[in-house]
Amino acid sequence: MSILASAQLQDRDDQTTAPGARDPRGFTLVPSTSSERLQELRVERSVVAAFLDACAEWPIQALEYKSMLRFRVAGILDELCEGTLRPRLANILLDRRQGALQVVPEGLDRVEQAEDMVKFATAVAHLIGRSNFDAMSGQYYARFVVENVDTSDSYLRAPHRVMELHNDGTFVEQVTDYVLMMKIDEQHMEGGNSRLLHLDDWHELERFCRHPLAFSEMRWSAPPSKNVVRDVFHPVFDVDRDGRPVMAYIDQFVQPRDLEEGNWLCELSDSLESSDGVISLPNPVGSFLLINNHFWLHGRDKFKAHPQLRRELMRQRGVFTCGSTLRARQG
Repeated sequence: MSILASAQLQDRDDQTTAPGARDPRGFTLVPSTSSERLQELRVERSVVAAFLDACAEWPIQALEYKSMLRFRVAGILDELCEGTLRPRLANILLDRRQGALQVVPEGLDRVEQAEDMVKFATAVAHLIGRSNFDAMSGQYYARFVVENVDTSDSYLRAPHRVMELHNDGTFVEQVTDYVLMMKIDEQHMEGGNSRLLHLDDWHELERFCRHPLAFSEMRWSAPPSKNVVRDVFHPVFDVDRDGRPVMAYIDQFVQPRDLEEGNWLCELSDSLESSDGVISLPNPVGSFLLINNHFWLHGRDKFKAHPQLRRELMRQRGVFTCGSTLRARQG
């Protein structure tokens, strides 16, 4: 039986929501119009306002200095949703058939609310995990700006080209189970949609994960802006706890050792980029994508040039505390 056929059988046995689960309180949850795999979670304006009021005594600096407060604000948000938010987040993110959310906090949509945006996103992330230290920023999250002219050393801030599909955390030693990507602001912006690909929607997954190089250890290193000085070594593919393929891949930072590896990686990247399974969707200011980093890849469309082009983003990357996708913890 093929890997994909095995995955389909396993999916039929999975349960997305536990029997007897209570109806959502304070939020709605529906499949996205972009993909049935992606769930849109919209948090009611009254809940967002009550959350910000309850957490007003803790500025972002307090959450930076005291990691326990990140879990306190998470608990407050779940209490406002009467305990119905946390289990649904966990079920969706660990479910191979889904594994991705677009979270829309109503009323949180202006750049002047940037700190409140970070606080709210922190609460959601810490209901299902713990965000890792981000060496680029020196915090548990990173805020960065994309402008019309870029002089950085990676494609993260490059506005006028597609940022190819990839997984996060490929060049660090920590496990990266989830990625959260929030839009804080944008001005004079056209284009730049988020791009997503679920591994099981990649038409050539079987071909590449069965290649002799698929599970061969490769070297990964980052440019100076990432503030990571040690190379790491791991294969492009692994398997999850049910034996299904997962990936840890980014074209910019893998360092092939020879002609065979280099050309195989080029073919793999070309195949990902040409896949019919890629979805493209806008992410409004104040909203964020939260994805399982092991079986979803993400990227970005290019922007249309404008002298005052500006987009500010925030990311968090971390480990699940609500369960596990991988067969065993690493590192």
